[in-house]
Formats: sequence, C-alpha cells, structure tokens
Amino acid sequence: MRIEKIKQFSVFMPNKPGALSRLAALFAEQGINILGIASEVRDDSGLVRIALDSDADASSILSKAGFSSVETGILSVELDDRPGQLKLVTDALAEGKINITTVYGTSVAGAKTSRVLIAVQNIDKAFAILEALASGGPAPAA
Repeated sequence: MRIEKIKQFSVFMPNKPGALSRLAALFAEQGINILGIASEVRDDSGLVRIALDSDADASSILSKAGFSSVETGILSVELDDRPGQLKLVTDALAEGKINITTVYGTSVAGAKTSRVLIAVQNIDKAFAILEALASGGPAPAA
C-alpha cells in the first residue's frame, strides 16, 4: 500500500458538449497528468473533481482559463488489486473516526495495483492511520 497527499480541484462547469474536452485540453497543453476524475451533473451545471499529478499552480491555470474551482487535499491510496483491500482501508478509517466525504478510483484488468482517491475531514489523521496500516503497526490513538 502506498499513500500520499495530493491536490484535488473541484471545477464548476456548464453541462454542455465540449466543456470537459476544454478542461482536459487545458491540462494536456500544460503537460499535467490527470490521476483521477469524477463528475456530478445537475440540470445545466456540473462539478468535476480532478486529481492531478503535478506541483504546478493548477488553481491559477484554471482561473486564467475562466474556470471557478476549489482546491482541497486528498489521499491517493495505491492498493493491491484484489478483493478486500478497500474494506481494509475503509475499516481503518472508520475505526479512527474519520469521515470519508468523497471517494473514487479504478483498477485495470490484469494490473497488480489500483488507485483510490479519498477526501476526508481530517487528512493528517487519516494519513497517519493509513501509514500505520501499511506498515503493519498499531493505529494512532483516536
């Protein structure tokens, strides 16, 4: 298991053809890799959550392109791609009284690992809990 803190941007967008393509092009032009993406659509607007593999000032890049966004810290958790791994992570966080606010991820058939992106209310405590889980040590005190 590998855990790291990364940035997620919640980008507010119109729900119309080409909007997501414009967002994807923006990061492609800057050479920024997208680690994860999820969306929610309501009527004529949408919210795209996007996790990036970059230390670039993505907030500034988004603003200059006319996108409104909110930056938050999330956890990127790489797991062995086998049944029960997500349960171990979510059980550890639940036992530590950590509330998960957003989760998304995927695996690829035949891959040995999968990535889960998790937003929580207390990222530092959640990180410590998952680091302890990964090392086989005791969970930090609640």
